[in-house]
Amino acid sequence: MTDPSTTVLVVNSGSSSLKYQLIETGTEEVLGKGLIERIGQDAGATSHSVGSEEWRTTAPIPDHAAAFAAMTEAFASHGPSLGDGVPAAIGHRVVQGGARFSGPTIITEQTIADIDDLSALAPLHNPPALAGILAARDAFPGVPEVAIFDTAFHTTLPPAAYTYAIDKDLAAANRIRRYGFHGTSHKYVSERAIAFLGLDPEQSRVIVMHLGNGASACAVAGGRSVETSMGMTPLEGLVMGTRSGDVDPAVLFHLHRKAGLGFDELDTLLNRKSGLLGLSGSGDLRDVQARAESGDADAELALEVYVHQLKHYIGAYLAQLGGADAIVFTAGVGENAPRIRQRAVAGLEGLGIELDDQRNLAPARGERIISTDSSRTAVLVIPTNEELEIARQTASAL
Repeated sequence: MTDPSTTVLVVNSGSSSLKYQLIETGTEEVLGKGLIERIGQDAGATSHSVGSEEWRTTAPIPDHAAAFAAMTEAFASHGPSLGDGVPAAIGHRVVQGGARFSGPTIITEQTIADIDDLSALAPLHNPPALAGILAARDAFPGVPEVAIFDTAFHTTLPPAAYTYAIDKDLAAANRIRRYGFHGTSHKYVSERAIAFLGLDPEQSRVIVMHLGNGASACAVAGGRSVETSMGMTPLEGLVMGTRSGDVDPAVLFHLHRKAGLGFDELDTLLNRKSGLLGLSGSGDLRDVQARAESGDADAELALEVYVHQLKHYIGAYLAQLGGADAIVFTAGVGENAPRIRQRAVAGLEGLGIELDDQRNLAPARGERIISTDSSRTAVLVIPTNEELEIARQTASAL
């Protein structure tokens, strides 16, 4: 039986979408979940699932308040029932918490003002999160709300890791530093890896490779983030589906002067038209792999660039940590692309990293080890669960 006092509604508000899960934190069971898409467009779409059953509807959803109304209607029509203390709390994913928020934070008027102020650092992400917070307040008056920040896990970065080598006064005045993202996933996955291997958390050294359409690497020492690939924004670091990752900043000056591209065009280029998409014509790694296997030279080069960058960061983080107990692959690509995992660690046997091909290629889904028994550094696949981590942190904040 559901305990109303332990139910958390996890909300992830995007500019045109709203994902949600109702989780009982006592058993960590997902009671219901859904996705509302095309908010603000002519024809919105809602999908709602309970167990193996799913229901879909289409109707205009003009804003996030309407999205919350559609969500509550889905729960009312298909269950589980909201009301009588359900949910006990609402946990919101917020991308940018700056240097202010180092953990889950109960939302107050000051928190709302701070999230709004930090929107300058994440103009595509914080405003919709704030819209979701305000919509939840109207839909569930009196229910505590908690903000879980993507950046919070990385507030333990040392100054040498988060400081950019530009004029320090200019940087301070404009809050320019490395913040890092995917922190909720990196925290969850690194903790699961430590538990899976039975490591001493305070002595553990783990490298997490969160590889999805967005991708980032994180070096975790003693359970704390000490280095990460994304920077002031999620653009820096690994090659991604549509984002470039690391690029010489002078490339932008050159494209402005020689190709006449303005700031908005450069922003669109690096965030939406680069990465795998820019190199191969597709931002979906599955498509890129299929094209490469059929002999497409552009697709094969895209994979080589992608893997080259993965190996670059694995090597860098092995140096930063002085070795690692584990390298962990997670998220859509990390969990489901064995060839990418194989290529990312190929040739690293001299560093004590040996992949077991049979384990790596096995069609498994859960937490698993894919290195050989003799590998000094374990290589793992750990499915991420950001929604569960948000629910856990929300419950802990209360």
